[in-house]
Amino acid sequence: MKLRALLSRLPFRARLAAAISGLFLLAGIALLAFVVLLARYGTAQQVQGMSITYGDVPSSAATPFEPARPSQPDLKPPAPSDVAMIQKIDQTVQAVQDTALRQMVLWSAVGLLITALLTGLLGWWLAGRALRPVAFMTEAARRISDQNLHQRLALVGPDDELHRLADTFDTMLDRLEKSFESQRRFVANASHELKTPLAAQRTTLQVGLADPLPESLADVREDLLTTNREAEQLIDALLLLARSDRGLEETESVDLTVTARLVTAELTPQASAHGVHIDLSADTPLVVRGDPVLLRHLLTNLIHNAVQYNHPGGHVRVRLEALTVTVTNTGPHVPAERIPDLFEPFRRLDADRTATTGHGLGLSIAASIVDAHNGTLTAQPGADGGLALTLRFP
Repeated sequence: MKLRALLSRLPFRARLAAAISGLFLLAGIALLAFVVLLARYGTAQQVQGMSITYGDVPSSAATPFEPARPSQPDLKPPAPSDVAMIQKIDQTVQAVQDTALRQMVLWSAVGLLITALLTGLLGWWLAGRALRPVAFMTEAARRISDQNLHQRLALVGPDDELHRLADTFDTMLDRLEKSFESQRRFVANASHELKTPLAAQRTTLQVGLADPLPESLADVREDLLTTNREAEQLIDALLLLARSDRGLEETESVDLTVTARLVTAELTPQASAHGVHIDLSADTPLVVRGDPVLLRHLLTNLIHNAVQYNHPGGHVRVRLEALTVTVTNTGPHVPAERIPDLFEPFRRLDADRTATTGHGLGLSIAASIVDAHNGTLTAQPGADGGLALTLRFP
């Protein structure tokens, strides 16, 4: 299991090269064992088939190329010295046979290991060649974003599995490009088609119900204007959420310390009206790359949310340090299991709020803006109630 876990952590190219080398090594071991067994068996058969004859051999009866034959029909039994000589010859032959087999196994094993190593290196090179189209597709996919969805892999070569994979990816990019274009058109049209009637409605209310008015109609006018203003804020929030979800088109250096001071100054009157104190701590400039408009909305939503979900006499602390922004507030206790819901659109806590306005989009917009800037936004319950939001930039 440990070996399998270790192999699973290796890159695919290394696993492929190791598999090629391992298969070659197993095949070589099987071939070597087969050769050794046959060599030993064949040598034993040859030794058993050998026969030795004894007798007087005249010098003229045999040639160097002819076997010795007895000169007389009666054979004499071998002498004891001959038997000892034959045993020595057998032992010598056996020793030579064993030594030859050991040397053959030894040097064959050394050659097999060296060849397996060379095969592994060759397998690594072949795997790299085979996976080169995959590496090309990976690099191309990394370069493609919502701003250049018109680009395609356009892999050339034979109609094989890799070519079909690239064609499938290009088809998916076609669908994504159409979807993003549709979203951009919707946001652009919604910005005009939804906000223009509300602006006209507000103007009509202000002109048609201008002072002097009876006291009952004055209250109705304020209610209608409040409803109209909330509808405009909701549309602005939805358009901002859609814009941040599309990602960043252009970035520039933004000093979040300066932005935080401006946002705090804007929200201080609202916080003071509800008895909430805002404390900003920023010793050094905090400069990040991003969209200044979205980053301003990000800090506005975080601080406004901390003011809105608070209680009279509470406080909001904003701290900026090295690539980190922390916003903590007092307020109602937030269960830990409810925190993920707060980052969903139109989700909010219902009790103990200092303001009755809002649509539950503040944290979801903040999370979307943070994702567009490749940052992280985390939240945890405060020790004395409320939330502790931590924003980190890469």
